[in-house]
Amino acid sequence: MPVAVEIDNLVVRYGEKAAVDGLTLTVAVGAVTSVLGPNGAGKTTTVETCEGFRRPDSGSVRVLGLDPIADHDELMPRIGVMLQEGGAWSGVRALEMLRYVASLHSHPLEISTLVDRLDLGTCGKTPYRRLSGGQKQRLSLALAIVGRPEIAFLDEPTTGLDPHGRREIWQLIRDLRDDGVTVVLTTHAMDEAEQLSDQVHVMAAGKLIASGTPDTLTEHGTKSLEDVYLALTAPPAREKR
Repeated sequence: MPVAVEIDNLVVRYGEKAAVDGLTLTVAVGAVTSVLGPNGAGKTTTVETCEGFRRPDSGSVRVLGLDPIADHDELMPRIGVMLQEGGAWSGVRALEMLRYVASLHSHPLEISTLVDRLDLGTCGKTPYRRLSGGQKQRLSLALAIVGRPEIAFLDEPTTGLDPHGRREIWQLIRDLRDDGVTVVLTTHAMDEAEQLSDQVHVMAAGKLIASGTPDTLTEHGTKSLEDVYLALTAPPAREKR
């Protein structure tokens, strides 16, 4: 299967601490791949390196065959990025921000269709700082996909959404995959990862500790992905004195 993201022996440090420590993994073209792990596992740093926001200390990263740093200008129009928070100016109105980002792309999605799909019509004239958490999430997702990216990096896309909103976003992610878009998803919601993912990578302490399809990792449904994740990432038991 063609590869959209290839990470080879990646190391990213913050001072003396290795946030990512010799990570090697791949993301298949046209698939939904979830990157899971506890806080501090290195997920966000890994994704930020793929997006060109972090420079590797060693190892290599290729996204759509390009180096996110050296080929930054060529890569950026081909990817969409949904940050966990932020991504818009405090005072900008939701639709103004969406129209502005759409104007940066050659063939953006139809704004009205995206607004309807993500239920942004009722908050389109609201300044970003006054949006609810769920509204900010939906706007951030719209900003990530309005440019018709070949690969979308989505960081916790359903945080703050009610159950109906979560299901709507899940279906949108499935539709992106059906349209051939590669999706890299970071999430703490194990049901989300189990429902959406074609491939799952589990990280801890900057390293890859498990990979596989949800079916393989859950032993064909005999376990839940949450149980598998908790077993993989559980801290070592302390010795009794």
